[in-house]
Amino acid sequence: MLLSNYLSEYKKKTKTSAKIFAKSLRLHINGVSHNIRYYEPYPFVVKSSKGTNLVDVDNNKYTDYWMGHWSLILGHGQKNVKESLQKQIEKSWMYGTVNEQTMLLSELISKAVPVAEKIRYVTSGTEATMYAVRLARSVTGKKIIAKIDGGWHGYTSDLLKSVNWPFSESESSGIINKDKIVSIPYNDLEGSLKILKKHSKDLAGVIIEPVLGGGGCIPATLEYLKGIQEFVHKNNSLSILDEIVTGFRFRYGCLYPTMKLNPDIVTLGKIVGGGMPIGVMCGKKEIMEQADTTGKKKSERSYVGGGTFSANPASMITGFATLNILKSKKSIYSKINALGEYARKEIGKAFDGKVAITGKGSLFMTHFLKDVTEITNSAHVAKCDSQKLAKYHFKMIAQDGIFFLPGKLGAISDAHTKADIKKMVKASENF
Repeated sequence: MLLSNYLSEYKKKTKTSAKIFAKSLRLHINGVSHNIRYYEPYPFVVKSSKGTNLVDVDNNKYTDYWMGHWSLILGHGQKNVKESLQKQIEKSWMYGTVNEQTMLLSELISKAVPVAEKIRYVTSGTEATMYAVRLARSVTGKKIIAKIDGGWHGYTSDLLKSVNWPFSESESSGIINKDKIVSIPYNDLEGSLKILKKHSKDLAGVIIEPVLGGGGCIPATLEYLKGIQEFVHKNNSLSILDEIVTGFRFRYGCLYPTMKLNPDIVTLGKIVGGGMPIGVMCGKKEIMEQADTTGKKKSERSYVGGGTFSANPASMITGFATLNILKSKKSIYSKINALGEYARKEIGKAFDGKVAITGKGSLFMTHFLKDVTEITNSAHVAKCDSQKLAKYHFKMIAQDGIFFLPGKLGAISDAHTKADIKKMVKASENF
């Protein structure tokens, strides 16, 4: 079916969304508060969500695979998490002081994440990676940070480079010191080491996602991660693992212990906030204490603040409730990981070899093959048919009541069932 037909169907069923979004365009940059939330002709406007479903202002219901930027592993409005938040709100939702709710969440994180000997909370993943990079430079006295081609670590100016093809370009004007960030090819150990050796004298650290999120939902090989870590530690640089997407997604805890990795700093977010704003920087005690301002000169410390809303009791209690459920019911992981495996297998069958399905556990992404036959890095993703992927996702929004943010990966929650996946597979066959 032509895209024009999908557009026509979409516009017919989202007339109220169109009117509201017209107002949003007058008030907000491009009508949205996060660049990726915009898609043509306009995004529908949500009025409520529950379980697997989003409901828009025209009362259309969508089975959701975006799941709050992949943060809602238990589904929308999960009963226990909601009740915990309601109880906290009765007491208040903002103190601006030390609160016991923070201790409850930190105890869970520190026991589940071995490297989390010290923790600092912020309110977004962007802040967590920003501080991690600053801390690495402060501890080592070096300036250069290496990141992955296609690696996404939020909008911090330090890391807003080599995110999208071509990776040689910065993602924005207004960014200085671009020469202090170098990028390395994912899953190419030889090529990466060649670049790291070139910058070894001033290399403060390397930041890596063990599964590229925005870069294509691509797992790193064990050989690659171990090889990078070995070089980094021999070079007296720091290993930073960005587990904002992967932390508590595939198992209770982080992904790195399953690979016998030994990072210096780990960043967390998304799931550990239970759907409320959060970012976490945690790491080895001797490194994290560089951020302790007590008795240090300005030149001796890494100034890692937090923010007005850091460790607010509402975020702390929803995070605690979510992790408590995941800890006490670890069968959730076997369920959603199995559903993810089923989705990857069946979508692949539906497209009869014309696509590659990347992912791990409960995360998956479809790539329409064009100039490549496999996907192991973001350069391969850039050679796929991204327009067809967006059309595929938009078709499901317009016709099937299924929501993916067009062009992005999908996340399965505990609220999803096999029937949901079968419905998505059927929609794929029809496309």
